[in-house]
Amino acid sequence: MSGTTTAAAALRRRAAGSGANRWVVLVVLCVSLLLVAVDATVLHVAVPAVTEDLKPGGIELLWIVDVYPLVCASLLILFGTLGDRVGRRRILLLGYALFGVASGMAALADNAQVLIVARALLGVGGAMIMPATLSILRQVFPDRRERALAIGIWSAVAAVGAAVGPLLGGFLLEHFWWGSVFLVNIPLMLVSLPVGRLLLPESKGEGDGPWDVVGALMAAAGLFGVVLGVKRLGGGESLGSLLTVPPLVVGALLVIGFVRRQRRRTHPLVDLKMFARPAFSTSVGCIVLAMLALVGLELIAAQYLQLVLGLSPLETGLRLLPLTFAAMAAGLAGARMLRRFGPRRMVCFGFCLTAFAVVLLTAMGRTDDWALMVASFVLLGFGLETTLFGAYESMLSEAPQEQAGGAAAIGETSYQLGAGIGIALLGTVMNAAYAPGLSGVPGVPQSASASAGHSLGEAYEVAARLGGSAGVALRHAARDSFVHGLHVTLLVSAGLLVLGAVMALRLPRVMQCEEEGAGAGAGEGTVEVPAQRDAAESRVSA
Repeated sequence: MSGTTTAAAALRRRAAGSGANRWVVLVVLCVSLLLVAVDATVLHVAVPAVTEDLKPGGIELLWIVDVYPLVCASLLILFGTLGDRVGRRRILLLGYALFGVASGMAALADNAQVLIVARALLGVGGAMIMPATLSILRQVFPDRRERALAIGIWSAVAAVGAAVGPLLGGFLLEHFWWGSVFLVNIPLMLVSLPVGRLLLPESKGEGDGPWDVVGALMAAAGLFGVVLGVKRLGGGESLGSLLTVPPLVVGALLVIGFVRRQRRRTHPLVDLKMFARPAFSTSVGCIVLAMLALVGLELIAAQYLQLVLGLSPLETGLRLLPLTFAAMAAGLAGARMLRRFGPRRMVCFGFCLTAFAVVLLTAMGRTDDWALMVASFVLLGFGLETTLFGAYESMLSEAPQEQAGGAAAIGETSYQLGAGIGIALLGTVMNAAYAPGLSGVPGVPQSASASAGHSLGEAYEVAARLGGSAGVALRHAARDSFVHGLHVTLLVSAGLLVLGAVMALRLPRVMQCEEEGAGAGAGEGTVEVPAQRDAAESRVSA
């Protein structure tokens, strides 16, 4: 009897780690990621329609836009580690269900408060889905070479989702009402739930000791405060605002308390010893720096394309497509590059290429040089995706299999924090370089100059109210100051990317695969694929 059980377990392990089924699992995981990535950006183009229909106040509108990434970022560690404990597939399927219900709730919302609650629930569902996809991928592909290819496909899908969101939202808004941008999630969820239940493997960590509920809540509340404060700073809020510094300080104290608590516990929620491994801590740092440089640049580039060059939102989205296509190509080529060059040279090259592209963009001025822009965006997308691919793959491979959910959550959290810090830091640099150029415009009152110094959009509004030669002069000065601020911001971003390249020198020189394969063969981190489990047991019985 025991021999039969042992043989069945061996067949399950081989089924989970080999055969065509793992690639089907990858397809299901990529659909999950695509859904979350699209939902993160699809609302941006619908904000004017939502404002016109629901008439939200200024604070309500901010929460409608920001509550999804805020909640999602704050709960990643909670649900990533909970998946290690109770089962990653179970958490993923619950996330599917919640995402579908919240999408219907958002689509049918008849006031701003209901939409805010629905967006918060979407954030909870996203936090359940995102770390589970990476941790299941880590288990299903025990061979590092195959896992690198799978992560490349996964990251290419993420790039597609980020680009498809605004385009899909614009298409739906042209033909339907704003709620349709949420309804599109429901058919995908109705398909993903039964398919995921049938095909996705269930996997868990070791599960030693009780799950640290207090630690999980401390991490969630602390990250919520930190991300909220950083986003408010990035949005131009003053340090005296009650929604800026207090959440930031309280959040930072809770995060510090969480770290100290984990170090004292025999069975910590997150094994902080992972950060003692140079490859893991360096990869996390590289993800933060890469996102810090990217997101702020994307925000400023969108303003430049629309306000300086006068492109429409759709034309702006199309102009940014070369960046997305280059990122997709880098994701698909990433596995081959990683095997040939190793993590250190790959990530370092990605940072350097991105820095070169950013410096190249400083040649942009008041006129549209589309050839320069396309070339720069192609280099930027390829370099940045190369960096993120190498960093994510190294981070996941360095983490123990039983901590896959926690490691994936740390990676996604660093991604979100880097994005928030990037908007705050580069936005501050941009404002510091932009505002002084408007202080001495001839014929423009000081109060008007101060208002125009807040943003280029506000400067255009002030110039329209002034009219005449003073309005024209203010408009030209604001445009020139914005281009100057853009150049300064690009140079600061290039410096951060060079810092990332130096940091990447701590990564391993070569891609180690032999030890990983041995561990997998020994049965470490086993998973069961439902579609193959019954077949394996029937063969043993026969």
